[in-house]
Amino acid sequence: QVHLVESGGDLVQTGGSLRLSCAASGRTFSRYAMGWFRQGPGKEREFVAAISWSTTTTYYADSVQGRFTISRDNTMNTVYLQMNSLKPEDTAVYYCAAAAYSTGLRRDLSYDYWGQGTQVTVSS
Repeated sequence: QVHLVESGGDLVQTGGSLRLSCAASGRTFSRYAMGWFRQGPGKEREFVAAISWSTTTTYYADSVQGRFTISRDNTMNTVYLQMNSLKPEDTAVYYCAAAAYSTGLRRDLSYDYWGQGTQVTVSS
């Protein structure tokens, strides 16, 4: 069982930066691949970024490639999403998720546990 709690969401201006954190409980955090998804107003949930359990492999949506960076600290049971050059279209509730297997990490159905989300709002 993995319990996930996101934090770091805020209101920021276009071009600004935020770092989201996702703290996980459970002793087996390091065995899970982790992902970030988001759901904007009136939109479906979409993949943002993912990282393998070993931190050697990362994945990004085209829309955030080069602006967002996912990382994890297995000693702290935490995964991060550094978001730079934010745009109004990045406005969404951001969710972190844990997957027991490092396959299909761009699909939400691949994930076993989800956090409650944190709101990111980018003003124009």
